[in-house]
Amino acid sequence: MGSVIPFRRRSKLPIVLGAISAVVFAFATTMTFLNWRSSPGHEAANVEIIRPAPKPAGPIEAIDGDTVRMNGTVYRLTGFDTPERGDKAQCDDERRRAEAATARLRTLLSSGNASLERVACACRPGQEGTPNCNYGRLCGSLTIGGRDVGQILIGEGLAHPYVCGATSCPKRRAWCG
Repeated sequence: MGSVIPFRRRSKLPIVLGAISAVVFAFATTMTFLNWRSSPGHEAANVEIIRPAPKPAGPIEAIDGDTVRMNGTVYRLTGFDTPERGDKAQCDDERRRAEAATARLRTLLSSGNASLERVACACRPGQEGTPNCNYGRLCGSLTIGGRDVGQILIGEGLAHPYVCGATSCPKRRAWCG
């Protein structure tokens, strides 16, 4: 029989180095492209970038001093708390303050330039928008002419600051003496 040539295993090092080089090259190319895209003046002078126009929001209606409705969806405004209206009020003074806060919010909304942004509610995961969280309301942040409505109402004595944590809110301050 003839001589047997022993099998010699090839090293995988060139394959591994080639794969690492390809990943590094792809990463560097992507980062270069992204940096180029974010730099001012990268567009050609005759190219117009078309961005979708923001969806026009329907009118925003004040339900009470810290709750609004837009396009049929009810939002609890975050960052502040106003007195309760009607039967939910603990005293006549709270009821009067609630009407004042609601009237002021309606006045602010009627001035125009209102922007409502949906924000995360302080609910347990999966509970947002259900009766188990905020009485089924979503949460939102409302600005009028770029000014936060909560800060306006707090500054005018019509609301208290009310900042919730990730999954729970503090006890509400009383409005009655």
